[in-house]
Amino acid sequence: MEQNPVIALFLALGIIIAAARIAGTITRKLDQPRVLGELIVGVLLGPTLVDLLHSSLFGLGEAHLQQTIVEFAELGVLLLMFKVGLEIHLDELVKVGVVAGFAGVLGAVAPVVIAVPAVMAFGYSWQPALFAGVTLAATSVSISAQVLIELGVLRTKEGNALLATALIDDVVAILLVSLTIAITGPTEQADAGQLIGIIARMAGYIVIAFTVAWFVLPRFMNWIDGHPEYRQSYGDAAVAIILVLVFGWSAEFFGGVAAITGAFIAGVGLSRARGGAKREIDMAVSNISYAFLVPIFFVSVGLQTDLSTFPLSALPLMITILVIAVISKILGCGLGARLGGFNNVESLRLGVCMISRGEVGLIIAALGLSNGILNSTDPLFTSLFMVIVLTTVLTPPLVRRVFKIGEPVKTVRPQEAHEAIEG
Repeated sequence: MEQNPVIALFLALGIIIAAARIAGTITRKLDQPRVLGELIVGVLLGPTLVDLLHSSLFGLGEAHLQQTIVEFAELGVLLLMFKVGLEIHLDELVKVGVVAGFAGVLGAVAPVVIAVPAVMAFGYSWQPALFAGVTLAATSVSISAQVLIELGVLRTKEGNALLATALIDDVVAILLVSLTIAITGPTEQADAGQLIGIIARMAGYIVIAFTVAWFVLPRFMNWIDGHPEYRQSYGDAAVAIILVLVFGWSAEFFGGVAAITGAFIAGVGLSRARGGAKREIDMAVSNISYAFLVPIFFVSVGLQTDLSTFPLSALPLMITILVIAVISKILGCGLGARLGGFNNVESLRLGVCMISRGEVGLIIAALGLSNGILNSTDPLFTSLFMVIVLTTVLTPPLVRRVFKIGEPVKTVRPQEAHEAIEG
């Protein structure tokens, strides 16, 4: 009797989610972010050690597993970036707007400017070199924010600046990756006129999408929330997920930008929804994302990474990228913070807090794979993967260290810090 291939998918997803939860729990007990454990277990389950997706355990279902799991992972990315947009706090952004503006933009641009010539010096063409730089433009606010909570300094000038700067950094990184995919994809030979057309199309979509998201989505959601006859159980959440999917589709179809850009814009718009509606959306999306789809995404990145094929001759490339990843954020964000009015110590603290690449760097690297710009068997992708992992590990001790430098910051109760990051 022929085996139904979807049965193999059930088993694979069960193994992946269980492994992700166990690994995440272990890393949290070791005071490391959950994402680190999910990455590591993905590598162990991948071709580096177990090669789970090509196991005879799945029989005839093995052939379609890889693509299906990638598709689940892409759904996880959409919801993850929607959550980033949904958690925006405009009042915090305004308080440190000048510092965040300078630090966020320079912190995203500096890694690109430094990384592109450095990667090309190792023999790569400008397309993968540019994408490597854009991958390093990202940052992960959750890693440093958790450390600041533990230190009791999230509700300080540096803490507020971190949250706002990371937001702007993410916006710039998302726009950079969308532009990079547009100019390094099938139209990579585009002349100046075509390039201008690509940028105009992207800009037009972003302006229209933000306008619709900002003014229409919160009013629409509030209207549904205020009419019980239209709002059935989890009605708000269902509408929000529909909007995420539609905005993700429209971003690529109309704007030629990455689908995550559309999901992020939808999140920004719905962040302005009424409190009750926003809480229901946040709770439902969090449950779907973090219990199911997001762990699949993080593990899937590890599943595509084969560290066993990483040649020792590529070690200088990895070390170079790691140094660039650390120095570019300290210089870019630090200089931006200094221009915005921070002193040297405050600028250094902010720069160090922005080093971790975490989940956003993984999202961008995964987009490079899916668009054929990066290759999972190439030392460049493996180096980027290792650098994302290493910056995630290095950031917590570095943050603790720099907050011991200079004048002590005002401490707050841990509960106040948790309230700040949870909104």
